[in-house]
Amino acid sequence: MGRRKVPTATPIPKALACGMLEDNGRILFLIRSDVNGIERIELPSIVVPSGRSPVAEIKNEYLRATGIDGEVHEIVMESRFNAGSRKRRAMVPVLVFKITARNRSAKPPSGEFSGFRWLSLEDAKRMRLDRKLEWLRRKD
Repeated sequence: MGRRKVPTATPIPKALACGMLEDNGRILFLIRSDVNGIERIELPSIVVPSGRSPVAEIKNEYLRATGIDGEVHEIVMESRFNAGSRKRRAMVPVLVFKITARNRSAKPPSGEFSGFRWLSLEDAKRMRLDRKLEWLRRKD
């Protein structure tokens, strides 16, 4: 007899954690270019699985994505994000943490990004957003 395949459980997402570094009313956004050259902005963010700490996860992701050693503070914004697909929705909370830089020097950002921009929140809403940032336009 053949072996029965047992489906493996994917970790259940608990939240989408985002890091927001602000300076004089402007926020640091990362720019990612797709294969067609279309640029989309995004905040450093990570889907946090159940059982993990959103603060620890965003601290590690922020350093990896931006090269900035940041200190995580309080939650400054909340919303909802579809961590599933359009067909199979899995709505999870979005937790946007305030980040402050610990020192003035930074490592180069991750190679997956083509650059960065300092934008106000209103200017960012008018730009092309990454899928993980679509919640920004929602009116909860």
